[in-house]
Amino acid sequence: MITRLKEIYSYRELLKTSIKKEIRGKYKGSFLGVLWSFINPLLMVLVYAIVFPFIMRSSMPHYLQFLITGIIPWTFFTTTLVQGVGTIKNNAGILKKVYFPREILPLSVSFSGLINFFISCIIIVIFCLFGGLGISWHLIFVPLVGFIQFLFTLGIVMALTAINAYIQDTEYIINFFINMLFYGTPILYPEAQIIDSGAPAFLIIIVKLNPFTHFMRIYRDVFLNHCIPSFSSIAYVAVVAVILVIIGYLIFRKLEKGFAEVL
Repeated sequence: MITRLKEIYSYRELLKTSIKKEIRGKYKGSFLGVLWSFINPLLMVLVYAIVFPFIMRSSMPHYLQFLITGIIPWTFFTTTLVQGVGTIKNNAGILKKVYFPREILPLSVSFSGLINFFISCIIIVIFCLFGGLGISWHLIFVPLVGFIQFLFTLGIVMALTAINAYIQDTEYIINFFINMLFYGTPILYPEAQIIDSGAPAFLIIIVKLNPFTHFMRIYRDVFLNHCIPSFSSIAYVAVVAVILVIIGYLIFRKLEKGFAEVL
């Protein structure tokens, strides 16, 4: 693995170019371009902000800020995952003609997602400032947690993009699981709400073990509660992220040998 990392590093210029291509190519031809990185999560927040406080009578204070600190990290994960699952299949022509470390493809998608996420964090800061919550020095934890989420997402992307080269139904199955995970993650509702709701014990356990429950807890501590995030939550998501990267890498390396034949 160390040898492979050195090889990827030797292709760092190609990685940089690929990241730029992912960022620019995503909105190529659109009038607003990169501004869609801001507009997409804002539109999602607008829909949920209307539905939950008014139609469902949610009276949570600062609900809009609560919502946006959940939607933007979630958008980082889902956008990167959906885009990354097809990256090997979508670059079949290049893979058959040119040699380079194949890991560069999922890496470039994941890095571009991380960059877009950090840009989108400006939206959270703006909403916190104008919503009366303000900001604090605890924002220094955002790059650390963002990088952990990047590793978490990268591990899943590496595994699934390799599998998708062989089983092309993978991306459709993933969309189903993303929708299911969305409602099993405290994005639209507080974590305590499902714990205190009398839900079945197995459902509460699933929510507590869900890494995104911990990601949401960390981001909200930093942006909304202005406190040092739970060390246990950071440790938990970090360990899960490292395990996923190792598993994703091993699956990718195992399956990449047959890319040329199946694509």
